[in-house]
Amino acid sequence: MPITFYGHHFSSFCQKALIAFYEHGLDFTFREIDFQNEEIMQELGNLWPIKKMPVIVDQGRTVIESSIIVEHVDEHYHRDFRLIPQNSEQAIDVRFMDRFFDNYIATPQMKLVIDAMRSEGEHDPYGVAKAKVMLETSYAWLDDKMKDRTWAIGDDFTLADCAAGPHLFYAHWSHPIDAKFKNLHAYRDRLMARPSFARCVEDGRPYRSFFPIKVANMD
Repeated sequence: MPITFYGHHFSSFCQKALIAFYEHGLDFTFREIDFQNEEIMQELGNLWPIKKMPVIVDQGRTVIESSIIVEHVDEHYHRDFRLIPQNSEQAIDVRFMDRFFDNYIATPQMKLVIDAMRSEGEHDPYGVAKAKVMLETSYAWLDDKMKDRTWAIGDDFTLADCAAGPHLFYAHWSHPIDAKFKNLHAYRDRLMARPSFARCVEDGRPYRSFFPIKVANMD
């Protein structure tokens, strides 16, 4: 019985989980979340009352949150490689970088997106300024980290890179990465070329008009 995946192709956190599915070559049934569709929202709510995505159902077990979904898939369906190393010290490094991308790239990036969706008079200029400072600080830190790395923790593609791909993709749209961060740009380019993430980018392409921030180059 294939896994059922509840999510949306334009969501960075859904893409993060989908990358793991594609890396391990998994078959699954995709249930697209539409917040205007009462039936699918009721279905999602029955599984997870918070109604956040992604959510998967695997052989009757509901698994919630992107990082946990990647761990579940990697534990039960891995092929000849692992997205979370078996070495405990390396696994800690992977989980730290995963948290970095979620908390210090995705979170401030979403602040910018949400603010752009607000009506006139409801904007939060202070919050937006703080989010941009956080992104600039994160870009600089990551650029230094990537000066001698291929992937987030070294030579192997991991959970951390599953997070990095979509989060950096949308972050560059929301608050462009300065050209001076050459190592970071090179890393983002490698992520874009990775077949598992390239597939996510293509699947999300039809929804680009939903992005509320004007972007000169959506690549």
